[in-house]
Amino acid sequence: MEEFEVSDASKKTKTVYISTIISIALVLLMLGLLGLVLVHAKNLSNYVKENIVLNIIVDEGAKETDVLAFQKELNANPAVKQTQYVNKELAARNLTQDLGEDFVNFLGYNPLTSTFDVYLKAEYANNKSIDQLKASISKNPVVKEVVYQSSLIDMVNKNISTISLIILAFAALLLIIAIALINNTIRLAIYSQRFLIKSMQLVGATKNFIRRPFLLFAALHGLIAAFIAIIILLATLIYARKEVPEIIILNNYKEFGFVFVALIIIGIFITGISTWFAVSRYLRLKSYHLYR
Repeated sequence: MEEFEVSDASKKTKTVYISTIISIALVLLMLGLLGLVLVHAKNLSNYVKENIVLNIIVDEGAKETDVLAFQKELNANPAVKQTQYVNKELAARNLTQDLGEDFVNFLGYNPLTSTFDVYLKAEYANNKSIDQLKASISKNPVVKEVVYQSSLIDMVNKNISTISLIILAFAALLLIIAIALINNTIRLAIYSQRFLIKSMQLVGATKNFIRRPFLLFAALHGLIAAFIAIIILLATLIYARKEVPEIIILNNYKEFGFVFVALIIIGIFITGISTWFAVSRYLRLKSYHLYR
């Protein structure tokens, strides 16, 4: 009979631990997905900003050597990510291909001008930095005119700032919910062990001695739950990459690694803290309160 009771209690304990790990893993998965969204949001923001084009129209009388020297000067500028030089002939070929007919033969001359397409680094993709860059490069005799859409840049930056604030607010709210869910899960798991905790205390075990195994199990459960969440996230990434190959442009493996490490730390930290407070609560309770 005693063996049956011990076996039954052991099964219930294992069931509680398994359900606790699964619950924590699901919450961490939710946090991990949000972390991936944040990573993609940042990379997408940079991707959009770095594809804003600043057009520099080259003076028709400029020598080719001066143009190439100017391009080297542009590439050395800390605000510039890359430049692309499009001369008159290349611009004519591109436009002919787009139109489907040779407009040069029709007009009798090439009306296009040589230009530079300048792509800026994300942190410099704002009107203030672009105005400073424009004032600097306009002094070069090679430059005839600098053209960019200031209203588009303003709109992009305002929309990105608004979206970033919304995502951060949502992330903070979700983190609070995650902490509350994990805390409640741990408290329910410790509740099933309340009589064991009180029995150990009644036979003379110190509070730290009682807490130690619970904290070790909590850390282990947090670690296992984090690994389960990471495996599911990796599977999601692999599937997303197969379905949407273009998403690889937005991938940053260092930041993904940071998200995965953060999940492990959060899993261990929150389960440890929640277990500490839950066990301490039952250590403070009187024996007759355990039945309530």
